[in-house]
Amino acid sequence: MGYNINAIMNTQFRFILTTASLLSALAIWFPNEVRADELKEAKVTQVIQDVKVLPSNASPRPAAVNDNVRPGTAVQTGVQSRSELTFKDQTITRLGEKTIFSVGEGARSIDLGSGQVLLYVPKKSGGAKVKMGPVTAAITGTTILADRDPSGVIKFIVLEGGACIYLDSVGQSLYVGPGQQLTYDPMANRLEDPVDADLNQVITSPLIKDFRRLPSAPLIEQTIQNQRQGAGGAYGNDALTRAAQVAGASSVATATPDQFLRGLNSLFARSSAREICAYVGVAVRARPDLAPQIVAAALTVSRVGPRTDFKDFKQPVGKEISCDEANCIVQAAIAAHPSAAKEIVDAAIAAAPLLRDCFAVPCPVANAFNQPRILTTINPSNFVPQSPEQPPSGQ
Repeated sequence: MGYNINAIMNTQFRFILTTASLLSALAIWFPNEVRADELKEAKVTQVIQDVKVLPSNASPRPAAVNDNVRPGTAVQTGVQSRSELTFKDQTITRLGEKTIFSVGEGARSIDLGSGQVLLYVPKKSGGAKVKMGPVTAAITGTTILADRDPSGVIKFIVLEGGACIYLDSVGQSLYVGPGQQLTYDPMANRLEDPVDADLNQVITSPLIKDFRRLPSAPLIEQTIQNQRQGAGGAYGNDALTRAAQVAGASSVATATPDQFLRGLNSLFARSSAREICAYVGVAVRARPDLAPQIVAAALTVSRVGPRTDFKDFKQPVGKEISCDEANCIVQAAIAAHPSAAKEIVDAAIAAAPLLRDCFAVPCPVANAFNQPRILTTINPSNFVPQSPEQPPSGQ
């Protein structure tokens, strides 16, 4: 019996192609499914005193480490009690005392019914939405602390990164940068302008000091350092002033753009990544008119520091600086000049296109909202009766 070798080889080749295509499709499909479910289920990773799990279809029970918390299940803490939950993507949620928290039904959504929560969302994890009554926070690669008081007052602090806060009922949205705090007052029914928070005080919170060190701790420390640099006064910063003078200017305020940027480049070139991030905030506060150029300079400067893992300091942009370092520079600039957020991000992408995925496009920062319609009462002393037979005045 003869065999057609070509036919057999063609059949085997088609089978291999079909199998490879199927495996490729499965490889693409399964990771997407995992990512979609990463914030739909969490495990309890720490319990301090009185913590309960409240399933939607069963009686409340004491929480225990490794308990699963799925959509529809709430976690409640008692007086002087705290808990920590960790999601599959390493997102960490910590609950303060007298807090009610649940995983939302929507993808990557969590709900804060009342109390205080700390949320750490890793970079490139897809972000998350935090529902706090009428207020929604959209965060990506950020560490935040939120508090929802029984009176309805909401306080939201960004320890590192940034967040977009929405009040849909009046169409208001705001960007909150690193080291800033935003408050929602239900009586005024609006988001107040972000203000600087005292992070040195914030990090004494039990949600930070009573738990393991956060993965974002170095970034939080960088934010605190940036705050200290800014508090010293931009024009009074000795390093920045000396750099401008070396470039030929008498002061930071009177330096031409070229003088200021040349001096700043020399300062960046001999500074560490952490120092550069801090200097960016100081420089943007001193010269907000040059914010995009300052960010571009910080991202593209060839640093001469302790690093010896490369020979050529003029590598393509994106090879010499990490994503976290680049994002720190952008966030420091935005915090110093929020109204220029879009221009800052655009300048960063143009200067370092290989790092474009590191820069989150900020939400609108203008504190604008739809004014509610106010019905005014008629003053009888000023009321002029209008006859139905007469046309309205002005016609």
